[in-house]
Amino acid sequence: MKFYIYLFISIFYSSLLLTEAPKLTAELKAGKEIALTVCSTCHGLNGQATSAGNSVIIPNITAQHKNYLVARLKAYKSGEIKHPQMSVVAQMLSEQDIDNVSEWYSRIKIAVSDPEVEIAEPLVFEKFASPKK
Repeated sequence: MKFYIYLFISIFYSSLLLTEAPKLTAELKAGKEIALTVCSTCHGLNGQATSAGNSVIIPNITAQHKNYLVARLKAYKSGEIKHPQMSVVAQMLSEQDIDNVSEWYSRIKIAVSDPEVEIAEPLVFEKFASPKK
Protein backbone atom coordinates (compact mmCIF):
# COMPACT_ATOMS: atom_id res chain seq x y z
CA MET A 1 0.00 0.00 0.00
CA LYS A 2 2.82 2.39 0.88
CA PHE A 3 4.33 1.72 -2.53
CA TYR A 4 1.19 2.96 -4.28
CA ILE A 5 1.00 6.05 -2.11
CA TYR A 6 4.63 6.90 -2.89
CA LEU A 7 4.04 6.16 -6.56
CA PHE A 8 1.00 8.44 -6.64
CA ILE A 9 2.87 11.25 -4.85
CA SER A 10 5.86 10.89 -7.20
CA ILE A 11 3.68 11.02 -10.31
CA PHE A 12 1.70 13.96 -8.95
CA TYR A 13 4.78 16.04 -8.15
CA SER A 14 6.50 15.08 -11.42
CA SER A 15 3.47 16.32 -13.34
CA LEU A 16 3.75 19.65 -11.53
CA LEU A 17 7.34 20.00 -12.68
CA LEU A 18 6.37 19.33 -16.29
CA THR A 19 3.62 21.94 -16.45
CA GLU A 20 4.45 25.05 -18.43
CA ALA A 21 4.79 28.52 -16.98
CA PRO A 22 1.91 30.85 -17.75
CA LYS A 23 2.13 32.23 -21.27
CA LEU A 24 2.25 35.94 -21.98
CA THR A 25 -0.50 37.41 -24.10
CA ALA A 26 0.49 38.75 -27.51
CA GLU A 27 0.11 42.30 -26.14
CA LEU A 28 2.48 41.58 -23.24
CA LYS A 29 5.02 39.84 -25.50
CA ALA A 30 5.04 42.85 -27.81
CA GLY A 31 5.27 45.22 -24.84
CA LYS A 32 8.17 43.26 -23.37
CA GLU A 33 9.98 43.34 -26.71
CA ILE A 34 9.60 47.13 -26.97
CA ALA A 35 10.66 47.54 -23.35
CA LEU A 36 13.72 45.38 -24.01
CA THR A 37 14.80 47.01 -27.28
CA VAL A 38 13.76 50.64 -26.73
CA CYS A 39 13.12 51.44 -23.07
CA SER A 40 15.43 49.21 -21.03
CA THR A 41 18.59 51.22 -21.64
CA CYS A 42 17.27 53.93 -19.33
CA HIS A 43 14.25 52.45 -17.53
CA GLY A 44 15.33 48.81 -17.34
CA LEU A 45 13.17 45.88 -18.41
CA ASN A 46 11.57 45.91 -14.96
CA GLY A 47 10.95 49.68 -14.94
CA GLN A 48 13.77 50.47 -12.52
CA ALA A 49 15.92 53.35 -13.79
CA THR A 50 19.33 51.96 -14.62
CA SER A 51 21.58 55.01 -14.70
CA ALA A 52 20.27 58.04 -12.82
CA GLY A 53 18.13 56.45 -10.14
CA ASN A 54 14.58 57.55 -9.55
CA SER A 55 14.89 61.18 -10.56
CA VAL A 56 13.43 63.72 -12.94
CA ILE A 57 16.18 62.67 -15.33
CA ILE A 58 15.17 59.00 -15.53
CA PRO A 59 12.20 58.03 -13.36
CA ASN A 60 11.32 54.53 -12.27
CA ILE A 61 8.19 53.45 -14.11
CA THR A 62 7.56 50.16 -12.33
CA ALA A 63 3.85 49.47 -11.85
CA GLN A 64 2.67 52.86 -13.06
CA HIS A 65 -0.95 52.93 -14.20
CA LYS A 66 -1.29 52.00 -17.84
CA ASN A 67 -3.44 55.04 -18.63
CA TYR A 68 -0.80 57.34 -17.13
CA LEU A 69 1.99 55.79 -19.21
CA VAL A 70 -0.10 55.96 -22.39
CA ALA A 71 -0.96 59.62 -21.74
CA ARG A 72 2.69 60.56 -21.08
CA LEU A 73 4.02 58.75 -24.15
CA LYS A 74 1.36 60.33 -26.35
CA ALA A 75 2.19 63.76 -24.90
CA TYR A 76 5.88 63.24 -25.71
CA LYS A 77 4.97 62.05 -29.20
CA SER A 78 2.70 65.03 -29.93
CA GLY A 79 5.19 67.56 -28.56
CA GLU A 80 2.87 68.59 -25.73
CA ILE A 81 5.70 67.58 -23.39
CA LYS A 82 9.17 68.37 -24.64
CA HIS A 83 12.11 66.23 -23.55
CA PRO A 84 15.36 65.73 -25.48
CA GLN A 85 15.27 61.92 -25.37
CA MET A 86 11.66 60.96 -24.73
CA SER A 87 10.28 63.11 -27.52
CA VAL A 88 12.51 61.26 -30.00
CA VAL A 89 11.79 57.83 -28.50
CA ALA A 90 8.02 58.39 -28.50
CA GLN A 91 8.15 59.36 -32.20
CA MET A 92 9.45 55.86 -32.96
CA LEU A 93 6.44 54.18 -31.31
CA SER A 94 3.11 53.48 -32.98
CA GLU A 95 -0.15 53.83 -31.05
CA GLN A 96 -0.18 50.04 -30.61
CA ASP A 97 3.45 50.06 -29.41
CA ILE A 98 2.56 52.70 -26.82
CA ASP A 99 -0.38 50.62 -25.62
CA ASN A 100 1.69 47.41 -25.47
CA VAL A 101 4.70 48.84 -23.64
CA SER A 102 2.41 50.66 -21.21
CA GLU A 103 0.64 47.35 -20.55
CA TRP A 104 4.02 45.68 -19.90
CA TYR A 105 5.24 48.21 -17.36
CA SER A 106 1.84 48.52 -15.66
CA ARG A 107 1.72 44.77 -14.99
CA ILE A 108 4.96 44.63 -13.01
CA LYS A 109 4.38 43.68 -9.37
CA ILE A 110 6.11 45.37 -6.48
CA ALA A 111 7.28 43.28 -3.53
CA VAL A 112 7.67 45.02 -0.19
CA SER A 113 9.07 43.48 2.95
CA ASP A 114 9.81 44.87 6.37
CA PRO A 115 13.38 43.99 7.36
CA GLU A 116 12.31 44.07 11.01
CA VAL A 117 9.77 41.27 10.50
CA GLU A 118 10.75 37.79 9.45
CA ILE A 119 8.21 36.38 7.01
CA ALA A 120 8.34 33.47 4.63
CA GLU A 121 7.90 35.63 1.53
CA PRO A 122 7.77 39.37 0.89
CA LEU A 123 4.37 41.01 0.84
CA VAL A 124 3.21 41.53 -2.73
CA PHE A 125 0.95 44.40 -3.62
CA GLU A 126 -0.64 43.76 -6.98
CA LYS A 127 -1.67 46.71 -9.04
CA PHE A 128 -4.98 46.00 -10.71
CA ALA A 129 -5.65 47.49 -14.09
CA SER A 130 -8.38 50.06 -14.23
CA PRO A 131 -11.60 48.93 -15.89
CA LYS A 132 -11.57 49.15 -19.67
CA LYS A 133 -13.92 51.68 -21.19
